[in-house]
Amino acid sequence: MSTLALVAPSTEKLTALERLETLCDPGSLQLMRSAVRSTRMGERTSPNDGVIGATGLVGGRPVACYAQDPTYVGGSLGEVQAETICRVLRAAARGRMPVVSFIESAGARLQEGVAALAGYGRIFNENVALSGQVPQISVICGPSAGGGSYSPALTDFVVMTAAASMFLTGPSVVKEVMGEDVDAATLGGAKIHDRNGVCQLGADSDIEAIWLVRELLDHLPSHATEAPRRLPVVAPAEGPSDRAVPDEKRKVYDVRDVVRTLVDGGRLLEVSPRWARNMLTGFARIDGRAVGIVANQPRYLGGVLDAQAATKGARFVRTCDLYGIPLVVLVDTPGFLPGTSQEKVGVIRHGAKLVHAFAAATVPRVTVVLRKAFGGAFIAMNSRELGADLVLAWPQAQLGVMGGPQAVDLVHRRAIAAADDPAAERTRLAAEYERDCLTAQSAAREGVIDEIVEPAHTRGRIMAALRVLDGAQRTGSPNRNIPL
Repeated sequence: MSTLALVAPSTEKLTALERLETLCDPGSLQLMRSAVRSTRMGERTSPNDGVIGATGLVGGRPVACYAQDPTYVGGSLGEVQAETICRVLRAAARGRMPVVSFIESAGARLQEGVAALAGYGRIFNENVALSGQVPQISVICGPSAGGGSYSPALTDFVVMTAAASMFLTGPSVVKEVMGEDVDAATLGGAKIHDRNGVCQLGADSDIEAIWLVRELLDHLPSHATEAPRRLPVVAPAEGPSDRAVPDEKRKVYDVRDVVRTLVDGGRLLEVSPRWARNMLTGFARIDGRAVGIVANQPRYLGGVLDAQAATKGARFVRTCDLYGIPLVVLVDTPGFLPGTSQEKVGVIRHGAKLVHAFAAATVPRVTVVLRKAFGGAFIAMNSRELGADLVLAWPQAQLGVMGGPQAVDLVHRRAIAAADDPAAERTRLAAEYERDCLTAQSAAREGVIDEIVEPAHTRGRIMAALRVLDGAQRTGSPNRNIPL
Protein backbone atom coordinates (compact mmCIF):
# COMPACT_ATOMS: atom_id res chain seq x y z
CA MET A 1 0.00 0.00 0.00
CA SER A 2 1.33 3.48 -0.83
CA THR A 3 1.93 6.00 1.91
CA LEU A 4 -0.65 8.30 0.35
CA ALA A 5 -3.34 5.73 1.01
CA LEU A 6 -2.78 6.05 4.75
CA VAL A 7 -3.75 9.70 5.06
CA ALA A 8 -6.51 12.16 4.30
CA PRO A 9 -6.92 13.77 0.85
CA SER A 10 -4.09 16.07 -0.12
CA THR A 11 -6.21 19.22 0.17
CA GLU A 12 -6.57 18.71 3.93
CA LYS A 13 -4.09 19.56 6.64
CA LEU A 14 -2.69 16.50 8.35
CA THR A 15 -2.32 15.92 12.06
CA ALA A 16 1.15 15.83 13.57
CA LEU A 17 1.14 12.04 13.61
CA GLU A 18 -0.16 11.81 10.03
CA ARG A 19 2.66 14.04 8.85
CA LEU A 20 5.24 11.66 10.27
CA GLU A 21 3.41 8.60 8.95
CA THR A 22 3.23 10.12 5.46
CA LEU A 23 6.90 11.04 5.47
CA CYS A 24 8.18 7.62 6.52
CA ASP A 25 7.97 4.34 4.64
CA PRO A 26 4.87 2.34 5.65
CA GLY A 27 5.35 0.50 8.94
CA SER A 28 8.74 2.06 9.71
CA LEU A 29 7.74 4.87 12.10
CA GLN A 30 8.97 4.42 15.68
CA LEU A 31 7.70 7.01 18.16
CA MET A 32 10.03 8.29 20.84
CA ARG A 33 7.16 9.35 23.06
CA SER A 34 3.50 8.42 23.22
CA ALA A 35 1.11 10.60 21.26
CA VAL A 36 -1.81 9.65 23.58
CA ARG A 37 -3.47 12.51 25.44
CA SER A 38 -5.29 12.29 28.76
CA THR A 39 -7.68 14.59 30.59
CA ARG A 40 -6.88 15.61 34.14
CA MET A 41 -8.75 18.06 36.37
CA GLY A 42 -10.63 19.42 33.39
CA GLU A 43 -7.43 20.39 31.56
CA ARG A 44 -5.99 18.62 28.56
CA THR A 45 -2.46 17.37 29.14
CA SER A 46 -0.11 15.58 26.81
CA PRO A 47 2.81 13.26 27.56
CA ASN A 48 4.54 14.63 24.47
CA ASP A 49 3.81 18.25 25.45
CA GLY A 50 2.77 19.27 21.95
CA VAL A 51 5.35 17.47 19.84
CA ILE A 52 5.83 13.95 18.50
CA GLY A 53 9.40 12.71 18.08
CA ALA A 54 10.24 9.63 16.05
CA THR A 55 12.64 7.77 13.82
CA GLY A 56 11.74 5.95 10.63
CA LEU A 57 12.81 5.12 7.10
CA VAL A 58 12.51 7.26 3.98
CA GLY A 59 13.31 5.35 0.83
CA GLY A 60 14.78 2.63 3.03
CA ARG A 61 17.20 5.01 4.78
CA PRO A 62 16.93 6.02 8.47
CA VAL A 63 15.71 9.50 9.37
CA ALA A 64 14.94 11.30 12.61
CA CYS A 65 11.81 13.45 12.62
CA TYR A 66 9.43 15.38 14.80
CA ALA A 67 6.13 17.20 14.33
CA GLN A 68 4.72 19.93 16.54
CA ASP A 69 1.05 19.56 17.49
CA PRO A 70 -0.80 22.88 17.11
CA THR A 71 -3.90 21.49 18.83
CA TYR A 72 -2.02 21.41 22.16
CA VAL A 73 -1.47 24.95 23.52
CA GLY A 74 -1.05 26.19 19.95
CA GLY A 75 2.06 24.06 19.51
CA SER A 76 3.88 26.53 21.75
CA LEU A 77 7.25 25.40 22.99
CA GLY A 78 7.73 24.56 26.62
CA GLU A 79 10.59 22.96 28.50
CA VAL A 80 9.35 19.39 28.01
CA GLN A 81 8.71 19.89 24.29
CA ALA A 82 12.19 21.37 23.88
CA GLU A 83 13.74 18.33 25.52
CA THR A 84 11.85 16.00 23.15
CA ILE A 85 13.08 17.94 20.13
CA CYS A 86 16.64 17.91 21.47
CA ARG A 87 16.38 14.15 21.93
CA VAL A 88 15.44 13.80 18.26
CA LEU A 89 18.35 15.99 17.16
CA ARG A 90 20.80 14.10 19.37
CA ALA A 91 19.51 10.81 17.97
CA ALA A 92 20.20 12.15 14.47
CA ALA A 93 23.75 12.97 15.50
CA ARG A 94 24.36 9.53 17.01
CA GLY A 95 22.72 7.68 14.13
CA ARG A 96 24.19 10.00 11.45
CA MET A 97 20.82 10.41 9.79
CA PRO A 98 18.90 13.35 8.31
CA VAL A 99 16.39 15.33 10.37
CA VAL A 100 12.96 16.38 9.10
CA SER A 101 10.91 18.69 11.31
CA PHE A 102 7.28 19.76 10.90
CA ILE A 103 6.90 23.19 12.45
CA GLU A 104 3.61 24.78 13.50
CA SER A 105 4.03 26.74 16.71
CA ALA A 106 2.90 29.89 18.46
CA GLY A 107 6.45 30.33 19.73
CA ALA A 108 7.69 30.23 23.30
CA ARG A 109 5.04 29.22 25.83
CA LEU A 110 4.17 32.33 27.82
CA GLN A 111 3.21 30.35 30.91
CA GLU A 112 6.79 29.03 31.22
CA GLY A 113 8.59 32.32 30.61
CA VAL A 114 12.37 32.16 30.39
CA ALA A 115 12.34 28.35 30.72
CA ALA A 116 10.66 28.21 27.30
CA LEU A 117 13.17 30.67 25.86
CA ALA A 118 16.02 28.57 27.24
CA GLY A 119 14.44 25.56 25.54
CA TYR A 120 14.74 27.33 22.19
CA GLY A 121 18.36 28.10 22.97
CA ARG A 122 19.07 24.40 23.49
CA ILE A 123 17.36 23.54 20.19
CA PHE A 124 19.36 26.18 18.34
CA ASN A 125 22.55 24.78 19.82
CA GLU A 126 21.68 21.27 18.61
CA ASN A 127 20.79 22.64 15.14
CA VAL A 128 24.18 24.31 14.88
CA ALA A 129 25.99 21.21 16.14
CA LEU A 130 24.34 19.20 13.35
CA SER A 131 25.03 21.82 10.69
CA GLY A 132 27.05 20.33 7.86
CA GLN A 133 26.99 16.90 9.53
CA VAL A 134 23.57 15.61 8.45
CA PRO A 135 20.91 17.21 6.23
CA GLN A 136 18.30 19.17 8.17
CA ILE A 137 14.96 19.96 6.52
CA SER A 138 12.16 22.03 8.05
CA VAL A 139 8.56 21.93 6.83
CA ILE A 140 6.46 24.89 7.94
CA CYS A 141 2.82 23.76 8.01
CA GLY A 142 1.09 26.70 9.74
CA PRO A 143 1.87 29.84 11.72
CA SER A 144 5.37 29.71 13.21
CA ALA A 145 6.42 32.61 15.40
CA GLY A 146 9.56 33.68 17.21
CA GLY A 147 11.88 30.75 17.86
CA GLY A 148 9.63 28.67 15.62
CA SER A 149 11.14 30.69 12.76
CA TYR A 150 14.75 30.80 13.96
CA SER A 151 15.19 27.04 14.26
CA PRO A 152 14.14 26.39 10.63
CA ALA A 153 16.43 29.19 9.48
CA LEU A 154 19.35 27.25 10.99
CA THR A 155 18.57 24.18 8.89
CA ASP A 156 19.64 23.40 5.32
CA PHE A 157 16.25 23.65 3.64
CA VAL A 158 12.89 25.22 4.48
CA VAL A 159 9.68 24.03 2.83
CA MET A 160 6.49 26.06 3.31
CA THR A 161 2.91 25.07 2.58
CA ALA A 162 0.24 27.49 1.41
CA ALA A 163 -1.15 27.57 4.97
CA ALA A 164 2.23 28.43 6.50
CA SER A 165 3.60 31.70 7.81
CA MET A 166 6.83 32.63 9.59
CA PHE A 167 7.63 35.77 11.54
CA LEU A 168 9.65 36.81 14.55
CA THR A 169 6.75 38.89 15.92
CA GLY A 170 3.12 38.22 15.07
CA PRO A 171 0.54 40.57 13.53
CA SER A 172 -0.91 41.68 16.88
CA VAL A 173 2.49 42.74 18.23
CA VAL A 174 3.37 44.44 14.94
CA LYS A 175 0.13 46.44 15.14
CA GLU A 176 0.71 47.46 18.76
CA VAL A 177 4.38 48.39 18.37
CA MET A 178 4.58 49.61 14.79
CA GLY A 179 1.01 50.63 14.10
CA GLU A 180 0.86 48.37 11.04
CA ASP A 181 -2.37 46.45 10.49
CA VAL A 182 -1.22 43.29 8.70
CA ASP A 183 -2.33 39.68 8.52
CA ALA A 184 -0.11 36.59 8.90
CA ALA A 185 0.11 35.84 5.16
CA THR A 186 1.12 39.39 4.28
CA LEU A 187 3.60 39.54 7.14
CA GLY A 188 5.32 36.22 6.57
CA GLY A 189 3.43 33.87 4.28
CA ALA A 190 4.96 31.54 1.74
CA LYS A 191 4.63 34.16 -1.02
CA ILE A 192 6.81 36.49 1.04
CA HIS A 193 9.51 34.04 2.06
CA ASP A 194 9.92 32.22 -1.24
CA ARG A 195 10.92 35.59 -2.72
CA ASN A 196 13.37 36.62 -0.01
CA GLY A 197 15.32 33.37 0.28
CA VAL A 198 13.99 32.22 3.67
CA CYS A 199 12.00 29.42 2.02
CA GLN A 200 13.63 27.16 -0.58
CA LEU A 201 10.60 25.11 -1.65
CA GLY A 202 6.86 25.79 -1.65
CA ALA A 203 3.91 23.40 -1.69
CA ASP A 204 0.15 23.73 -1.83
CA SER A 205 -0.52 21.10 0.84
CA ASP A 206 1.07 19.01 3.58
CA ILE A 207 1.27 15.96 1.33
CA GLU A 208 2.87 17.86 -1.54
CA ALA A 209 5.43 19.27 0.91
CA ILE A 210 6.22 15.80 2.21
CA TRP A 211 6.81 14.43 -1.26
CA LEU A 212 9.10 17.35 -1.99
CA VAL A 213 11.03 16.43 1.15
CA ARG A 214 11.29 12.81 0.02
CA GLU A 215 12.56 13.94 -3.40
CA LEU A 216 15.05 16.28 -1.76
CA LEU A 217 16.34 13.53 0.52
CA ASP A 218 16.76 11.32 -2.53
CA HIS A 219 19.47 13.71 -3.78
CA LEU A 220 21.24 14.03 -0.43
CA PRO A 221 23.44 11.61 1.49
CA SER A 222 22.44 10.47 4.97
CA HIS A 223 25.45 12.31 6.39
CA ALA A 224 28.34 14.43 5.21
CA THR A 225 30.89 11.60 4.98
CA GLU A 226 28.64 9.35 2.88
CA ALA A 227 28.50 9.62 -0.90
CA PRO A 228 25.05 10.38 -2.34
CA ARG A 229 23.57 7.19 -3.66
CA ARG A 230 23.56 6.37 -7.36
CA LEU A 231 20.44 5.46 -9.30
CA PRO A 232 20.04 3.82 -12.72
CA VAL A 233 20.81 6.14 -15.62
CA VAL A 234 17.80 7.64 -17.40
CA ALA A 235 17.98 9.29 -20.82
CA PRO A 236 17.59 13.09 -20.78
CA ALA A 237 14.88 15.05 -22.54
CA GLU A 238 15.08 14.68 -26.30
CA GLY A 239 16.46 17.36 -28.55
CA PRO A 240 19.75 19.23 -28.99
CA SER A 241 21.04 21.09 -25.95
CA ASP A 242 21.27 24.38 -27.83
CA ARG A 243 17.77 24.20 -29.28
CA ALA A 244 16.45 26.76 -26.80
CA VAL A 245 19.43 29.13 -27.08
CA PRO A 246 18.83 31.91 -29.62
CA ASP A 247 21.56 32.97 -32.01
CA GLU A 248 20.88 36.60 -31.11
CA LYS A 249 23.14 37.51 -28.20
CA ARG A 250 20.57 39.68 -26.43
CA LYS A 251 17.53 37.47 -26.87
CA VAL A 252 16.31 35.76 -23.71
CA TYR A 253 15.54 32.07 -23.16
CA ASP A 254 14.87 29.70 -20.28
CA VAL A 255 18.04 27.92 -19.18
CA ARG A 256 15.89 25.15 -17.69
CA ASP A 257 15.31 23.98 -21.27
CA VAL A 258 19.07 23.44 -21.59
CA VAL A 259 19.27 21.70 -18.21
CA ARG A 260 16.59 19.19 -19.21
CA THR A 261 18.68 18.01 -22.15
CA LEU A 262 21.70 17.37 -19.92
CA VAL A 263 20.23 15.67 -16.83
CA ASP A 264 18.73 12.22 -16.34
CA GLY A 265 15.07 12.09 -17.27
CA GLY A 266 15.08 15.83 -17.84
CA ARG A 267 14.20 16.17 -14.14
CA LEU A 268 15.27 19.20 -12.11
CA LEU A 269 14.35 19.90 -8.49
CA GLU A 270 14.76 23.67 -8.49
CA VAL A 271 15.70 25.27 -5.17
CA SER A 272 14.51 28.81 -4.37
CA PRO A 273 12.89 29.20 -7.80
CA ARG A 274 11.22 32.54 -6.95
CA TRP A 275 14.16 34.21 -5.20
CA ALA A 276 16.82 35.89 -7.33
CA ARG A 277 15.34 34.35 -10.47
CA ASN A 278 18.30 35.46 -12.59
CA MET A 279 20.23 32.63 -10.90
CA LEU A 280 19.00 29.03 -11.14
CA THR A 281 19.96 26.48 -8.49
CA GLY A 282 18.69 22.95 -8.15
CA PHE A 283 19.34 19.24 -7.87
CA ALA A 284 19.33 16.71 -10.70
CA ARG A 285 21.10 13.54 -11.77
CA ILE A 286 23.66 12.97 -14.48
CA ASP A 287 24.78 9.41 -15.19
CA GLY A 288 22.74 8.31 -12.16
CA ARG A 289 24.69 10.50 -9.70
CA ALA A 290 23.20 13.45 -7.84
CA VAL A 291 24.54 16.82 -8.99
CA GLY A 292 23.92 20.42 -8.07
CA ILE A 293 23.07 22.71 -10.96
CA VAL A 294 24.07 26.39 -10.83
CA ALA A 295 23.13 28.43 -13.89
CA ASN A 296 22.61 31.99 -14.99
CA GLN A 297 18.98 32.45 -16.05
CA PRO A 298 18.77 34.74 -19.13
CA ARG A 299 14.98 34.74 -18.83
CA TYR A 300 15.32 37.21 -15.94
CA LEU A 301 17.49 40.34 -16.13
CA GLY A 302 19.34 38.71 -19.00
CA GLY A 303 21.14 36.41 -16.57
CA VAL A 304 23.06 39.28 -15.00
CA LEU A 305 24.58 38.69 -11.58
CA ASP A 306 23.41 40.92 -8.73
CA ALA A 307 23.72 40.85 -4.95
CA GLN A 308 20.83 38.46 -4.36
CA ALA A 309 21.80 36.09 -7.17
CA ALA A 310 25.36 35.89 -5.83
CA THR A 311 24.12 35.16 -2.32
CA LYS A 312 21.71 32.51 -3.58
CA GLY A 313 24.41 30.82 -5.63
CA ALA A 314 26.94 30.93 -2.79
CA ARG A 315 24.59 29.33 -0.30
CA PHE A 316 23.73 26.52 -2.70
CA VAL A 317 27.37 25.88 -3.59
CA ARG A 318 28.30 25.63 0.08
CA THR A 319 25.45 23.19 0.74
CA CYS A 320 26.50 20.95 -2.14
CA ASP A 321 30.10 21.07 -0.97
CA LEU A 322 29.12 20.09 2.58
CA TYR A 323 27.33 16.98 1.35
CA GLY A 324 29.71 15.90 -1.39
CA ILE A 325 27.44 16.72 -4.33
CA PRO A 326 29.30 17.56 -7.59
CA LEU A 327 28.51 20.88 -9.25
CA VAL A 328 27.64 21.53 -12.88
CA VAL A 329 27.72 25.24 -13.70
CA LEU A 330 26.09 26.68 -16.83
CA VAL A 331 27.23 30.18 -17.71
CA ASP A 332 25.46 32.81 -19.80
CA THR A 333 25.88 36.20 -18.17
CA PRO A 334 26.74 39.72 -19.32
CA GLY A 335 28.39 40.46 -15.98
CA PHE A 336 27.47 42.02 -12.65
CA LEU A 337 24.57 44.45 -12.56
CA PRO A 338 25.93 48.02 -12.42
CA GLY A 339 24.39 51.02 -10.72
CA THR A 340 23.95 52.87 -7.45
CA SER A 341 21.26 50.52 -6.11
CA GLN A 342 23.57 47.53 -6.31
CA GLU A 343 26.49 49.35 -4.76
CA LYS A 344 24.26 50.52 -1.91
CA VAL A 345 23.24 46.95 -1.06
CA GLY A 346 26.86 45.81 -1.09
CA VAL A 347 27.12 43.87 -4.35
CA ILE A 348 30.89 43.67 -3.81
CA ARG A 349 30.40 41.85 -0.51
CA HIS A 350 27.71 39.54 -1.88
CA GLY A 351 29.66 38.84 -5.06
CA ALA A 352 32.65 37.89 -2.95
CA LYS A 353 30.49 35.25 -1.24
CA LEU A 354 30.02 33.50 -4.59
CA VAL A 355 33.73 33.72 -5.41
CA HIS A 356 34.64 32.36 -1.98
CA ALA A 357 32.10 29.51 -2.17
CA PHE A 358 33.43 28.24 -5.49
CA ALA A 359 37.08 28.72 -4.57
CA ALA A 360 36.61 26.84 -1.29
CA ALA A 361 34.57 23.97 -2.75
CA THR A 362 36.29 20.58 -2.87
CA VAL A 363 33.62 18.63 -4.77
CA PRO A 364 34.03 17.92 -8.51
CA ARG A 365 33.10 21.01 -10.54
CA VAL A 366 32.43 21.30 -14.27
CA THR A 367 31.61 24.58 -15.99
CA VAL A 368 30.01 25.04 -19.42
CA VAL A 369 29.90 28.48 -21.05
CA LEU A 370 26.79 28.44 -23.22
CA ARG A 371 26.71 31.84 -24.87
CA LYS A 372 28.65 34.56 -23.03
CA ALA A 373 30.69 35.20 -19.90
CA PHE A 374 31.87 38.75 -19.30
CA GLY A 375 33.71 40.66 -16.62
CA GLY A 376 33.90 39.68 -12.99
CA ALA A 377 30.97 37.33 -13.48
CA PHE A 378 33.15 35.26 -15.83
CA ILE A 379 35.51 34.64 -12.90
CA ALA A 380 32.79 34.30 -10.24
CA MET A 381 30.87 31.59 -12.11
CA ASN A 382 33.30 28.77 -11.30
CA SER A 383 36.12 29.74 -13.61
CA ARG A 384 39.24 27.65 -14.03
CA GLU A 385 41.11 30.22 -11.95
CA LEU A 386 38.79 29.49 -9.01
CA GLY A 387 39.66 25.80 -9.23
CA ALA A 388 37.06 24.38 -11.62
CA ASP A 389 38.10 20.87 -12.66
CA LEU A 390 36.92 21.27 -16.25
CA VAL A 391 35.76 24.36 -18.15
CA LEU A 392 33.99 23.81 -21.45
CA ALA A 393 32.57 26.30 -23.93
CA TRP A 394 30.19 25.96 -26.83
CA PRO A 395 31.70 27.02 -30.19
CA GLN A 396 29.80 30.31 -30.46
CA ALA A 397 30.41 31.36 -26.85
CA GLN A 398 32.00 34.72 -26.12
CA LEU A 399 34.31 35.29 -23.16
CA GLY A 400 36.05 38.49 -22.13
CA VAL A 401 36.09 41.65 -20.06
CA MET A 402 32.96 43.05 -21.72
CA GLY A 403 30.94 42.86 -24.92
CA GLY A 404 32.30 44.22 -28.20
CA PRO A 405 30.24 47.44 -28.43
CA GLN A 406 31.02 48.41 -24.83
CA ALA A 407 34.72 47.62 -25.29
CA VAL A 408 35.18 49.74 -28.42
CA ASP A 409 33.34 52.63 -26.79
CA LEU A 410 36.23 52.76 -24.35
CA VAL A 411 39.16 51.67 -26.51
CA HIS A 412 38.24 53.51 -29.75
CA ARG A 413 36.13 56.37 -28.45
CA ARG A 414 38.03 59.05 -30.35
CA ALA A 415 38.18 57.10 -33.62
CA ILE A 416 34.43 56.50 -33.50
CA ALA A 417 33.69 60.14 -32.80
CA ALA A 418 35.94 61.26 -35.70
CA ALA A 419 34.42 58.87 -38.25
CA ASP A 420 32.12 60.09 -41.01
CA ASP A 421 29.53 57.54 -39.82
CA PRO A 422 30.16 56.91 -36.09
CA ALA A 423 27.45 54.26 -35.81
CA ALA A 424 28.82 52.23 -38.72
CA GLU A 425 32.39 52.60 -37.42
CA ARG A 426 31.32 51.45 -33.99
CA THR A 427 29.63 48.38 -35.48
CA ARG A 428 32.70 47.56 -37.58
CA LEU A 429 35.14 47.91 -34.69
CA ALA A 430 32.87 45.91 -32.37
CA ALA A 431 32.72 43.03 -34.84
CA GLU A 432 36.50 43.15 -35.22
CA TYR A 433 37.00 43.13 -31.45
CA GLU A 434 34.60 40.23 -30.99
CA ARG A 435 36.42 38.23 -33.67
CA ASP A 436 39.88 38.86 -32.25
CA CYS A 437 39.30 38.91 -28.49
CA LEU A 438 36.00 37.30 -27.42
CA THR A 439 35.77 33.93 -29.17
CA ALA A 440 35.88 30.58 -27.44
CA GLN A 441 38.87 29.76 -29.62
CA SER A 442 40.86 32.73 -28.27
CA ALA A 443 39.87 31.77 -24.71
CA ALA A 444 41.12 28.23 -25.35
CA ARG A 445 44.43 29.59 -26.66
CA GLU A 446 44.80 31.60 -23.46
CA GLY A 447 44.10 28.51 -21.37
CA VAL A 448 41.08 29.93 -19.53
CA ILE A 449 38.88 27.19 -20.94
CA ASP A 450 39.90 23.58 -21.44
CA GLU A 451 37.86 22.53 -24.45
CA ILE A 452 35.37 23.69 -27.00
CA VAL A 453 32.53 21.18 -27.05
CA GLU A 454 29.61 20.81 -29.41
CA PRO A 455 26.22 21.19 -27.68
CA ALA A 456 25.24 17.65 -28.72
CA HIS A 457 28.29 16.23 -26.93
CA THR A 458 28.00 18.27 -23.75
CA ARG A 459 26.19 15.69 -21.61
CA GLY A 460 28.59 12.93 -22.60
CA ARG A 461 31.59 15.13 -21.83
CA ILE A 462 30.22 16.04 -18.40
CA MET A 463 29.49 12.38 -17.66
CA ALA A 464 33.03 11.32 -18.59
CA ALA A 465 34.57 14.05 -16.45
CA LEU A 466 32.44 13.24 -13.41
CA ARG A 467 33.35 9.56 -13.63
CA VAL A 468 37.04 10.43 -13.41
CA LEU A 469 36.54 13.06 -10.73
CA ASP A 470 34.24 10.83 -8.71
CA GLY A 471 36.94 8.17 -8.55
CA ALA A 472 39.52 10.73 -7.46
CA GLN A 473 37.17 12.03 -4.77
CA ARG A 474 36.62 8.53 -3.33
CA THR A 475 40.35 7.82 -3.17
CA GLY A 476 41.14 11.21 -1.66
CA SER A 477 43.27 12.32 -4.61
CA PRO A 478 43.25 16.04 -5.42
CA ASN A 479 41.02 16.90 -8.36
CA ARG A 480 43.35 19.31 -10.09
CA ASN A 481 45.62 18.18 -12.90
CA ILE A 482 43.67 14.97 -13.47
CA PRO A 483 43.51 14.07 -17.18
CA LEU A 484 39.89 14.50 -18.15
